[in-house]
Order: sequence, then C-alpha cells, then structure tokens
Amino acid sequence: MMKEIRILDKNFREMITEREIMKRVEELAAEMNRELKGKDVVFLGILNGAFLFAADIFRKLEIPARISFVKLASYEGTKSSGSIKELIGWNEDISNKTVVVIEDIVDTGHTLDRIMAELTMRKAAEIRIATAFYKPDAYKGKVKLDYVGFEIPNEFVVGYGLDYDGFGRNLPSIYTLIS
Repeated sequence: MMKEIRILDKNFREMITEREIMKRVEELAAEMNRELKGKDVVFLGILNGAFLFAADIFRKLEIPARISFVKLASYEGTKSSGSIKELIGWNEDISNKTVVVIEDIVDTGHTLDRIMAELTMRKAAEIRIATAFYKPDAYKGKVKLDYVGFEIPNEFVVGYGLDYDGFGRNLPSIYTLIS
C-alpha cells in the first residue's frame, strides 16, 4: 500500500520509494564511472534541491572528481515562477573541464538554460546533465539530459531534496500531490 503524508496544507502519496531511488543512484554512478574515467571532472550541484542526489551520487563515484554547488531558485509554492534568481554565485574554475551539472528535477528547463549559458561563458570543455527526476511533458528546453534517474508525470512532487515551501526535503521517497 502506498504511503500518504501531509505537509503544511497539502496531502501527498508515495510515488517512488527510497529503495527504487537508491538502486537508480547506483546505476547512474556506475554509468558515470565508465563514461567519465580519465577526464578532469567537476560536479556542480544545484542547491537546495540537489544536495541529497549530489551526495548520494558523489559517494558512489570511483573516479577522481571535485564537487561544487550553486544556488538558483525558480519555484514559489507549488508552481515554477518562470524567473531564475541567482542566490549564491559561482566560485569554481571550470575552464577546460568536464562539468556534470547535478539537478534535482528538470521540468520546464528554464534553470538548465541559465546554467548552460553560464557554463558555456566560463569555457567548460564539456557539459553533461544529471537529474534525479525529469518531467518530459513540461520540458521546453533543448539541452540533452545525459543521466536521468526517473521520468515522472508533470505533477508537483516532494521528497529526496524536493520541497513544498521549504518542507519535505528530508523525505527519503518521492511523493506526489493529491490534494
């Protein structure tokens, strides 16, 4: 039976279990270990949402790599605001390096477009995108996603780093809004 929880004024139902997420993280890390071997790699986690996914992936890597974080925001409540606000700037030299952007979720693609423009301007040699969750029905971008954990419907979700007004990030599973 699927678990249901309440966060603030909304009810959510479990969509993807912790066990399913951890199994997929291992598969993605194994793929990265094969494909990125021998490259000068910097992982770039997008805060706040990607911190759990970034940590879980990074712990499974067997290749030499560094990790850094930037913080961008585009959500207000349960809807994407459509505008990206840079909150914490860039501090890592990524010129001539392979950069793997670690996103919690890709829906419209607006945040990803902003990140790609910034990384291109900073002369990254190669840019790859890893996302825990991807909403193909909401995606308007043109950027190829290299590592996708789960394709999910265009529904509001919380858990595994994703939040509803700051709450729910600590949930180990993914929950979808029911009311």
